[in-house]
Amino acid sequence: MSKIEKRSEILFLYDIENANPNGDPNDENKPRIDEETGKNIITDVRLKRTIRDYLMEKGHDIFVREKIYNKEGHIQDAKLRASDYLPEDKEKLSSMTAEQQKKYISDTVLNECIDIRLFGATIPLDLKVEKGEKKTTVTSSITYTGPVQFKMGKSLHSVKMMHIKGTGAFASKQGVTQKTFREEYILPYSLIGFCGVINENAAKHTLLQIDDVKLLKEAIWKGTKGLISRSKYGQMPRLLLVINYNQPNFFIGDIDNLISLVTEKRDEQIRKPEEYSIDITMLMEKIKNCDDKIESVEYITDSRMKFICNGDAIKLEGVDKFTDYSAEVL
Repeated sequence: MSKIEKRSEILFLYDIENANPNGDPNDENKPRIDEETGKNIITDVRLKRTIRDYLMEKGHDIFVREKIYNKEGHIQDAKLRASDYLPEDKEKLSSMTAEQQKKYISDTVLNECIDIRLFGATIPLDLKVEKGEKKTTVTSSITYTGPVQFKMGKSLHSVKMMHIKGTGAFASKQGVTQKTFREEYILPYSLIGFCGVINENAAKHTLLQIDDVKLLKEAIWKGTKGLISRSKYGQMPRLLLVINYNQPNFFIGDIDNLISLVTEKRDEQIRKPEEYSIDITMLMEKIKNCDDKIESVEYITDSRMKFICNGDAIKLEGVDKFTDYSAEVL
């Protein structure tokens, strides 16, 4: 497998209609909204969860996931999850020192868990070591800085939150005739932008491979589209753009701030892609200015998206170094 040797930068746009892209559990699970700008905020953890869930459904081993370990339905903590990657051979395990166990877990996790190779992790350890007839516990940890990091996502426009009430199917308790009530908070529409970086230096430590990055791009696009739960159904990927640089340690940075949404409506009135265009003038200027440092620009775009540059409509396939890889991924 080929190693990651150069840096890449990711821009991802997706939208959501009549749903909650990322509720805040500390605030009645309401969508997160910046009070000053009215823009919708989404944590990087939400996007990483989407990626992990897609990869797990595809059969890849995921370290950071919910796993029940007994009949009572108890969920593993991180220390117990780490112990899954110790040798199954009890005799071999009993002969290992704490450092040997730590190295074994570290090597196994990096080899088997794609999410650790992508996002890194801090893994606490409780290592059981035999000393004579007694067992002692050695506390330690493993830390890997993830090569793939995302900023917090945010909508490209101000949004309006809606509060919806309804009735449930069941009574609140036995012996009553009234059904339970439910309430929820949704956004009629939000176009959300994420940007991220694939750091070739951190990739050396997590053994990230080019094939892992291919799966990452697939998971961003297909995982977002495939979120068919009650609170997330209505999400659609609209643009995935990856800038691949031809030299280490260089990247443009903050590329999500180099695009803007242009519409004749008030921001809160937007309900579909046909009602706006994405102005990529500043992004195109940056790419042009850094042309000698860029190897290629890959992208997937939804057919409903419209782009403008210097006031004119533009199609990305006509841009030098831009390569449409939607056929490969989709």
